[in-house]
Amino acid sequence: MAIAPIAATVTAPRRRESTLGQTMTGPVAGQHRVLSTDGVDLEGHLAPGQGSKPGPGLLLLHGFPSGSLSAEAVGKDQPELADRIAIEMGWTVLSIRLRGCGTSTGDFSLASWIDDARAGLSYLRSVMSRSSNRPRNLDGDDEPLWLVGFGTGGVVGLNAAVADGRVRGAAMVGAPADFDDWAKTPERLLAHAHEVGVIKTPAFPEDLAAWKAELSAVRATSAAESFAPHPLLVLHGSDDDAVPSFDARMVADAHGAAELRLISGAGHQLRHDPRAIAVLLGWLERTRNETGA
Repeated sequence: MAIAPIAATVTAPRRRESTLGQTMTGPVAGQHRVLSTDGVDLEGHLAPGQGSKPGPGLLLLHGFPSGSLSAEAVGKDQPELADRIAIEMGWTVLSIRLRGCGTSTGDFSLASWIDDARAGLSYLRSVMSRSSNRPRNLDGDDEPLWLVGFGTGGVVGLNAAVADGRVRGAAMVGAPADFDDWAKTPERLLAHAHEVGVIKTPAFPEDLAAWKAELSAVRATSAAESFAPHPLLVLHGSDDDAVPSFDARMVADAHGAAELRLISGAGHQLRHDPRAIAVLLGWLERTRNETGA
């Protein structure tokens, strides 16, 4: 396990000339709808990779709404990051808003969010396999995919990657090691979920016991152990007051060979920390090269 605090300047991958939004062969950029389980319809944004050589695919997942960040707002800024990665690095990036968030239908549960992440991976594979500027691959099984999740999305994404079995690399940003705190007070979480709008159906969940059980069953540590030896980045703020940095160390230890990067002085919201994003983009490009994708 590599541990490296990040203090000052970090260099991101070299920027490519932007052509996003111009006419291209391949998938159409912009808003997409992704069908998940139980008929749930997910809001998605696709940023096709730029450049002559097709790049890997990347799925972006947001965290859980909290505080002033409602279910309507959470993940709203992901398309900006998706577009940047597509332009600067040539990756094809799909960002989705998990059920209950944005214009995505459905109500939150941890298991259903994992279903959503898997649906996103399948959709991205399908889009990439049909692209006319990629090698012909009708079933999409060999399409090189990575996954990046912020907060709860990191845990959900890693569990989805394990279940999928074909994801080549994953990054968890500010993610917890488990949801034991939620499991101790599930009624409080349920009330909060209704309050922030990630659960909108008054009578949801129908099976309260099963909904509560998922809070103990879904763990980043066990998923990290199962995901090894695939590359895993665990990126965390040293001063995160929402998820202690010790959680990041637990996940990295469980994987055994994860790259643990602590951003000095940073809190929980790493999405807009330029040092964290530079580390993330550099790691994506490096693992892409190491795996030959």
